[in-house]
Amino acid sequence: MFTFSLTLVRHGETQYNKDKLLQGQGVDTPLSETGIQQGEAVGRYLKDIKFNNVFASNLQRAIQTAEIIRRNNTHCSGTEMVLEPLLRERGFGVAEGRPKEDLKNMANAAGQSCRDYTPPGGETLDQVKLRFKKFLKVLFKQMLDEHGWSGPHVSAGANEVANGTAAASSDLDPVGSADSGLQGVPVHALVVSHGAYIRVAVRHLVEDLQSSLPAGLKMSQLFSPCPNTGISRFIFTLSHSESGPVLSSARCLFTNRKDHLENLTAAQ
Repeated sequence: MFTFSLTLVRHGETQYNKDKLLQGQGVDTPLSETGIQQGEAVGRYLKDIKFNNVFASNLQRAIQTAEIIRRNNTHCSGTEMVLEPLLRERGFGVAEGRPKEDLKNMANAAGQSCRDYTPPGGETLDQVKLRFKKFLKVLFKQMLDEHGWSGPHVSAGANEVANGTAAASSDLDPVGSADSGLQGVPVHALVVSHGAYIRVAVRHLVEDLQSSLPAGLKMSQLFSPCPNTGISRFIFTLSHSESGPVLSSARCLFTNRKDHLENLTAAQ
């Protein structure tokens, strides 16, 4: 058995985010000044977590955010960052570069909800989910290739967290500490991606892969839109099979956390 944590972070704000314009994959904009400040804030918040592996979408808003987090981190400033196209934002086709309101109007005209609607030339939610499933396969293989099945990576604490027998993270850290749920889990991966992509990823992990959930977590919070530099965290335990690593259990510790932005918001 092999247990590790996955911390998912959405990129910081861009001018397109501020102006409520769709970016998708075809609009590759840098962080705004506020986005840089948000990146610094999440970097300081996560600075003491030793990320063994860092992955980022290869769009520049995600790359910038991941670089800021790495630079602020006490342990992983020299850790190689893998730029992964599978982590790119959902493609919104003809709606990219246009106001989000246009997408809502297109969805209404088609008689669909905005979340489920696929603009011409865009990706369906199932296509985005397939990309995430491919990324998980890459992630599981790389984590095992680099960190192995044996050694200190599987401890009683890690198994307790993975099996859901440890105290809920809300009991362990009522103030929402950055290392929520990481007790006894020494291997950690960081992923920096995008809002629509992360929403699909979280839904897949919870609904399809049956991740266990923290006590008292509301579904509205679980699947709510991820804010810029919002943080979600899962614990995975893998088992071995002849065809490769198999997910034995998954545990959701929290989603869309934004504690690090409180002081930033107050200052604005």
